[in-house]
Amino acid sequence: MPPQRVFALPRQQSLLLPAVINPFVQDTKLSRAAIIKCVLLGIFLVPIRAILLSLVLMVTWPVAIITTFKHPLKGAVEPMTGWRRFMCRRLMAALGRTYYFCMGFRVVVKGKQVSSIEAPILAVAPHSTFFDGIVCIVAGLPSTVSRVENLATPIFGRFVRCLQPVLVSRKDPDSRKNTIQEIDSRAKSGGHWPQVLIFPEGTCTNRSCLITFKQGAFIPGVPVQPVVMRYPNNLDTVTWTWQGFSSKTLLLLTLCQLYTTVEIEFLPPYIPSEEEKKNAPLFASGVRETMAHALGVPVTDHTYEDCRLMISAGELTLPMEAGLVEFTKISRKLNLKWDNVRKELEGFASMASSCKGGRITIDEFARFLKLPVSSALEELFALFDRNGDGTIDFREYVIGVTILCRPANTDDVLQMAFKLFDTDEDERITREEFTALLRSALGVSNLNMTKLFKEIDADGSGFITFSEFQTFASNHPEYAKLFTTYLELQRYQAIQEASPGDLELTGRPSSGEQQEESTSDKKDD
Repeated sequence: MPPQRVFALPRQQSLLLPAVINPFVQDTKLSRAAIIKCVLLGIFLVPIRAILLSLVLMVTWPVAIITTFKHPLKGAVEPMTGWRRFMCRRLMAALGRTYYFCMGFRVVVKGKQVSSIEAPILAVAPHSTFFDGIVCIVAGLPSTVSRVENLATPIFGRFVRCLQPVLVSRKDPDSRKNTIQEIDSRAKSGGHWPQVLIFPEGTCTNRSCLITFKQGAFIPGVPVQPVVMRYPNNLDTVTWTWQGFSSKTLLLLTLCQLYTTVEIEFLPPYIPSEEEKKNAPLFASGVRETMAHALGVPVTDHTYEDCRLMISAGELTLPMEAGLVEFTKISRKLNLKWDNVRKELEGFASMASSCKGGRITIDEFARFLKLPVSSALEELFALFDRNGDGTIDFREYVIGVTILCRPANTDDVLQMAFKLFDTDEDERITREEFTALLRSALGVSNLNMTKLFKEIDADGSGFITFSEFQTFASNHPEYAKLFTTYLELQRYQAIQEASPGDLELTGRPSSGEQQEESTSDKKDD
């Protein structure tokens, strides 16, 4: 039995799997008793609450119209003052509390909200439901960040206008820059503007962790007051994630409860250090750690981009969880853009579409490469399989292709691999040369060799040029790494089979070479 290679370098901790695999799914199970209870209570509560909510809206809407009458939202906008400010912060806030009370919400407020001079920005997390808007009412209707399209929404649009939001437009290419400038301007107004309330996660989660905070709230470098939200109820009828109950179902279930408790806790203001003022990601990370500690939950590097990949995975008939790779961390460490990762997802789907659970075994890996399972292929598979469970998920695939395979596609490596086949050195690979190496090195059958040869021989000339070889390797980086892995194994076995006398004659460098060899494939990723 040939000796196993020992890899000295450990996996880098920062690329290990997150503590929470999928924060974007909520799988609430309704027992038969819970369903019966909801039906019985709903028969009485839903009609009553619907009538009360309608009455509150009938009063609130005209108040909102009067408050925002002829008050501009664009251009030289100034904060509301005088009677408008009173109507907004007192009357509208009271009506908002009444609205949530009619829905059955019991609000518990902890801590103390500071003034806009002490902390111009309120950072609220975790963001898990459309009911989270209650924090705006409790905080006295501070400014928020809202899409321009929301202003055109019937009734609701008037309520948004009362908040004097920082507007975001998807159609404006400069919208992000303008939004950050506006947040910065209001945050540094010295109390002239009310506080700006921001949900820095940018999307809804199941509250099992805090995902990556977006930097907008932290770029101004001013003190931020963290605000944490909890829904300590026996039955979760509020969590609205990418997988779970629809908004209509959640609203109906919530109206069927006797009451729904929400806790809003104002933590002490977080004052950034000089380093954090200059480094928004560091500032955001510090605030997130503080909030996670208060909530007793872990942090992960998932972002909204993971949601997009999750949806893409579903479109490719993969389990939606396959798209969750902690995009921000992966993209930052491996210098990848979202489009690149989306393209890799398509490649992974072509391998994993027939696999249950969206995980690739070594047999599927070999079938995709049109190769049999060999020692070189097992070695390459082991490099991809970061957690050693015998399968490759999409996250491991992206890391493996980027760290292991693409660096193997250098001109020098490809030239070396090309020369492996080109035994007569005529700068082209014939079918016989291609067949001879693959049969002896990797045990490929004649049938598989024919398919693979035709795929590389793009022009059908009957031989492979270096240009064709290079193009194929760029589209299938796994092959370049496979051949270099084969060479590494050959060298390693030669060292292992050498006699002690031979090793001494070489001046004893072989153990050092072996150590270097043992770590070269396991790049410190």
